[in-house]
Formats: sequence, C-alpha cells, structure tokens
Amino acid sequence: MHASIDAVRVAGTPQGPVPVVVLAVEDEDDVVPIFIGFDEATSIARGLEAEDIGRPLTHDLLLDVMEELGSRIDRVVVSEIEQREDGQGGTYIADLHLETPRGETIVDARPSDSLALAARTNASIEVTEDVFEDGRDDSEKFDELQDIRNVAGEM
Repeated sequence: MHASIDAVRVAGTPQGPVPVVVLAVEDEDDVVPIFIGFDEATSIARGLEAEDIGRPLTHDLLLDVMEELGSRIDRVVVSEIEQREDGQGGTYIADLHLETPRGETIVDARPSDSLALAARTNASIEVTEDVFEDGRDDSEKFDELQDIRNVAGEM
C-alpha cells in the first residue's frame, strides 16, 4: 500500500512527550502512527523541509556515502509489527530497498531511519496490508497534536 509522511507530531503520554510520525495511506482515511525518538523525528522534519544546516547529519552522511558508492534508495517498506508479549503496541520493522552497482539489495532498518532517508530523497514509501490493519488509527487523533518543529526548540 502506497504511503506518505503526513506529519511529524508530538503526543503527550503518561511518560511525557513522545514524537510520532504519521503515515497517510493512499485511498484510506485512517493513518499509521509510528512513535519514534526526538532525534529521528527532527531529522524527518528537516528532510521534509529540505533544510540545509551546513554540516551533514547522520542521515545526510549516509546518503552522501551511498551516492559516492553508486547506490540509491528505491523505496522504503514498513513490513511488519512485532507484537509485544504484554499486548501493548509493538515494534515496527522496515526494509530499505536499494539500487546498487551490484543490483538490488534489501537492508533491515528502523522505520524512523528509513523515513528520514525517504524524506530526503523522495523515495516511495509502502506499508504492507498487515501493518496497515494492525497499526491503523483515526487520523483525527493526530491532527490536534503539536508539530515537532514547534516543540523541538522547547525541549
């Protein structure tokens, strides 16, 4: 299922504020929220804005190295949710599909890192039907949350 990064927001939880990247899925009203770390959330937001801050951050550096080696990101696939034993959420799994001089290869990667790279390259983003069904939530829940760019300076 084709997806895109709809927003990077911050949710209030009993443990404190937690960033969430919200994936919009084509032809669906519900979204797939993935809770991530502040550094990754900020990196995704910077990638979406194509913000150049001078020296490369980790995701920029990785892309520079890949390019120098003749590789490029073809697509990101959020492929699975490993359910926790206590039934409270789970860990999202992503695959980074790369075109290299030796052919196509797939690299296991965290969704947050994969999405930060996709935001910088406009690589397509996909979620499997199982991930959508298991992770879907009402988009309106996330519309009211504060944008990460408005929170990052306050942290």
